[in-house]
Amino acid sequence: MVTQEGWFHTKYMAIRTPKFTIPVSVPPWPQVRALCYGCQLAGGALAGGAVAGGALAGPQAAPSGLPRSLLAVSAELSACRTALRLFDDLAMLSSSCGYGLGPKDEDGLVRVLSVLCNVANQLYYPCEHMAWAADAGIIRARAQKWWTLSMGLWASSLLLGILRSLRILGQLRKLKQHKGRTSSPRRQKEVKAQVKAEVLSILAQVADLSNAIHWLPPGFLWAGRFPPWLVGLLGTVSSLIGIYQASRGGHSEAA
Repeated sequence: MVTQEGWFHTKYMAIRTPKFTIPVSVPPWPQVRALCYGCQLAGGALAGGAVAGGALAGPQAAPSGLPRSLLAVSAELSACRTALRLFDDLAMLSSSCGYGLGPKDEDGLVRVLSVLCNVANQLYYPCEHMAWAADAGIIRARAQKWWTLSMGLWASSLLLGILRSLRILGQLRKLKQHKGRTSSPRRQKEVKAQVKAEVLSILAQVADLSNAIHWLPPGFLWAGRFPPWLVGLLGTVSSLIGIYQASRGGHSEAA
């Protein structure tokens, strides 16, 4: 089993606050992630109900021709990204240590959510490495157990990120209400940019969280019920949002 979570850790493993961003990954990985999900979206859509899978459809014939090729490309890119993440532990550790317990002048709840998010992200990597090694026959272990654990950690990280963004939006709303009329046009523009960035981040995290739950063991919410095209659509949306925010400098523009 090769999971398709991924670049999201470019954006969501960054420590995002209204003041600064600490990126973990660098281009072209966001584009590779978008291509991976885009191929899955196209392949699943072209195959129609043939690969609908899960509880949303009964047994169907496997796709063939172009849909099969696109889905194969998506699977290979996903496997490539999983292998490349074997080298991300130190980068994530450096990012977590750089943030520490957060700036003292930052909101307490934002700091707590950020630290918890960092912990989930840091634990995610070795769990995925164990799953990958078990699948490859390098170690003797139950790969599915490690895939499930890594996916649960990723889902937890995304949920914490959503809560953090909601908290930041609440703070920005209060700031706008209290100082909206007296603040300078530049500051108003900065706040507006921050709000936009957080809203986009929430949309992207919700899309990836939906996929993360889909990859959990069947029986939990909608786990295992998404057809490939829907997984591809959600991943493509989150990837494009991430690419857009990276091109705009994320929160750094408003820092």
